[in-house]
Amino acid sequence: MIENQNTIVIIPARMASTRLPGKPMADIHGEPMIVHVWRRALEANVGQVLVAAAENEIAEAIRARGGDAIVTTPSLPSGSDRITEALRLRDPGGRFRFIVNLQGDLPTIDALSIRRCLAGLVNEAADISTVAARIEAYADAVNPDIVKAIAPLGEDREVAFARDFVRQLQPGQDPPYWHHIGVYAYKRDALERFVSLPVSAREAERRLEQMRALDEGMRIVVVRVETVPLGVDTPADLETARQLLRKPA
Repeated sequence: MIENQNTIVIIPARMASTRLPGKPMADIHGEPMIVHVWRRALEANVGQVLVAAAENEIAEAIRARGGDAIVTTPSLPSGSDRITEALRLRDPGGRFRFIVNLQGDLPTIDALSIRRCLAGLVNEAADISTVAARIEAYADAVNPDIVKAIAPLGEDREVAFARDFVRQLQPGQDPPYWHHIGVYAYKRDALERFVSLPVSAREAERRLEQMRALDEGMRIVVVRVETVPLGVDTPADLETARQLLRKPA
C-alpha cells in the first residue's frame, strides 16, 4: 500500500547546465529555483522530500529553509542515478518502497500532478508511473523538443500503459497527442533495476532515458493530467517562470 511513511520524493539537482549554468540556484523572486521545486513537493504531501544535490551550495540552500538535502557524487550521469545514490545513502534499510523523481527545473508544477504520478503505482503490473497532458496545438505536436507519450489515453481513460515515447510523430499516429511530463514514480526494486541496466539503442538514438525501461520489458503507466509545468532550460524560460510565479500586488 502506498502511504506517506513509505514514500519519498527525491529532487535531483546539479549546477552544470549547458544552456543555463547554475540553474538550481537561479533567483525567482528572492528564492533559488530549487527551493520553489522543493516547496511544490511539500505541497503534494505524499511523503518525505529530499533534495539530492551534486554540490553543497544547493544542499545548503535547502537546509537553510528547513528542508532535507544530501550531497551526492557530482559526476553521476543522470538524475535517476543521483536519486538512487541518495536513496541508498539515506535509506539503506529499505523503509521507502515508492520513490518519486521530481526534476529540479519544474518550479511551476502543481501538487496534483505529483500525486497523480504516484497514484499510477497502485496498478500492480506497473513498474514505473509518469504523467502526460493533452496537446492542444498542432505546433506542439510536431515540435521535436516536446516528447510525446504514446498511450491509449482519452477523455474516458485517465490511465494507460505506455506503448512508446517519441520526439517525432510517425505516419498514421492520429490525435489526441500527449505531452510527456518528466516526472516519474518508481517501485523501489524497479528503480534499482533500471539504473543497473545498460543504455539501450533507442534510448541513445532518441535521447530519452525512459526508452531503456521499455526496451527491457519494464511497464510504464501514464496518468493523464490537465496542465504542463514549465521546464526551465534557458534564460528565457527563467524569465517566464518569474512571471508565472509573480505574486499579486
